[in-house]
Amino acid sequence: MKKKIYQYSGEEIEVSYDLVRCIHAEECVHGLPQVFNPKKRPWIEPNQASADELADVIMRCPTGALHFERTDGGFVEHVPDENTIMIVPDGPLYLRGEIEIIEPEGTFRDTRVALCRCGLSKNKPLCDNSHLKGFQADGKLAEEKLGSETWVNGGVLKVIPSLNGPFEIRGNFEIRGVDGGAKFLGNQEWLCRCGGSGNKPFCDGTHRKIGFSSEA
Repeated sequence: MKKKIYQYSGEEIEVSYDLVRCIHAEECVHGLPQVFNPKKRPWIEPNQASADELADVIMRCPTGALHFERTDGGFVEHVPDENTIMIVPDGPLYLRGEIEIIEPEGTFRDTRVALCRCGLSKNKPLCDNSHLKGFQADGKLAEEKLGSETWVNGGVLKVIPSLNGPFEIRGNFEIRGVDGGAKFLGNQEWLCRCGGSGNKPFCDGTHRKIGFSSEA
């Protein structure tokens, strides 16, 4: 995975911004326009809001492109209690939780990531907005699966991109569709990342038929 990180220093908070991971979801721009203004340089001015306000908005960033470090002794970014996978219509999968992406070259850890599901990203397994070239997939769940009475969400969520194949997801998680209807509670599943499955977000083996290729 590529990185291009910029640092922005405020009096009480340090903001880091990974240009490569940003897909312009604009949670930051809408949340604190006086701090995040793409038309200005520098485009992030941490001192234009309180450290608490800024930290709260940064944690809304669904891709993990934005992170912060408090220099005033304030609260640190917490690991979410639950692991969630949100299906974005015509777009990526937004994951929140204690996430570990396990690849041959090492393990990448974060609390917020956007996984490519169109198959076209140049920064696999992460989304780089390649879905805007015409990928279409609704944000609904075609099936529902509920956990047992002993099922408890949380803990480490492992994401293992298989060679030329789907994401293997291990750990307790909830998949959520945009319609807020069906729920899928699981602890192991294979999710499509070639863009061709007829049962999105789940893999149905289409990657083999279309010759999907990916080193990561």
